[in-house]
Amino acid sequence: MTLVTPKPGLKAWADVRHRLDHGPSFGAMSGTPYFREAVYEQFSAAEYARRYKLFRDKMRDAKIDVAIVPGGPSHWSFGGGMLWLTGHWEWHALAAYLVVPLEGDPTLVYAMGGTHAEAVRRVTAAAISDVRHSRNGKYAEVMVERIQELGLSKGRIGLLEIDPRHGDYLPVNQFNVLREKLPEAEIVFTEGWIHELLSIHSAEELDCVRKAGVLCTNAMNAIAARAKPGVHEYELRAAAGAAILEGGGDIDFLIIGSTPMSNPAQVFGNPRPSWKKLADGDMILMELAAGYRGYSAQVGSPICVGEPLEPIRRFWDEIAKPGFIKMAAEIKPGNPVDALRIAGQFFREKGVQSRPVHCHGIDLVTDGPHVYADHIDVEPFEEIMKPGMVIMAEPNPISADGMLGMFVGHTFIVTETGSECVDEFPLELVVAGRGA
Repeated sequence: MTLVTPKPGLKAWADVRHRLDHGPSFGAMSGTPYFREAVYEQFSAAEYARRYKLFRDKMRDAKIDVAIVPGGPSHWSFGGGMLWLTGHWEWHALAAYLVVPLEGDPTLVYAMGGTHAEAVRRVTAAAISDVRHSRNGKYAEVMVERIQELGLSKGRIGLLEIDPRHGDYLPVNQFNVLREKLPEAEIVFTEGWIHELLSIHSAEELDCVRKAGVLCTNAMNAIAARAKPGVHEYELRAAAGAAILEGGGDIDFLIIGSTPMSNPAQVFGNPRPSWKKLADGDMILMELAAGYRGYSAQVGSPICVGEPLEPIRRFWDEIAKPGFIKMAAEIKPGNPVDALRIAGQFFREKGVQSRPVHCHGIDLVTDGPHVYADHIDVEPFEEIMKPGMVIMAEPNPISADGMLGMFVGHTFIVTETGSECVDEFPLELVVAGRGA
């Protein structure tokens, strides 16, 4: 066996293998034979080299010596830059933190030690070689130690967001430790780096988006197969979630609800699927998001329990379906994002309304550009659709009285010649089975 000197704060397997009942020794273990048979899909070395080059170019432009790149289970980031640069998706804590120097090896500070950390070392082996545990939440202390090792105690430290959508950075206790223990450093809050770097996806990334689209199709089919009178809404969630997990994916969100077609009182799926039992004549509304190795796709389309009533069929045929088709037709390279907003005027022209949001982009998860009924919210680099961008068209028309809505959403990759829908769920009113 090749002996490897453990990283600071860690202990070699030979020194701990007979003391595994000693907490500090167990937590600090590294270089063990554990999980050596584990198999994980990995991005290529060239793909990670591409990412680190893009990221470090960004650091140079901002005159940043070392960046702290967090990532957690937040819906709005789904691992963020930490996942993008390591392959690790964090579910154990608010965030894990990657310390990226302009020169030198990156270091992941992960929540747990022991066997948990050893598993993360296996997962991230294609991207990084230094994973250290937080020593029971002392993330900033471990980051300080690494920054001192790098000789950057007086450098410019760039902080990236944990959740860029809401502008959340690392917690104040961690920030205070950085400021106290690195008094000569300059701490800089960056904004929006990861979304910009992920706005155009690589070929390897797009393959993951396509796989996420397959998982979305599987989840929709699972809901349709499970939907029968007497089945609870939460059982539909379980069916969709199982389909995603069985395909090797992760669940981003499962928004599922139902309402009677004869007396509708729902315009969008329920973010908290309830114990309500389906009845013959119900319509199921949903929006689902499946992730694959961090990259997600989204989908949604009404499913009827029993044959749709005439008003429901008419709303689909005259409003929901043609409105979606009109919007999806605008997803193509060279087209301004504002063309999607203009397409969405179809609903008001037809005498109905809609949810405010009509379309959005996806980097790892939901992000810009955002297209609303009355405006768009875009960064300069995404005003024009380009090959490699991922767009979620999701118009949700609502009847004039506000009682009936139909979410219709599918994820598209912008290609060199047009667009590619990544799921195969039909653009039709799907009818689920009858009977108990």
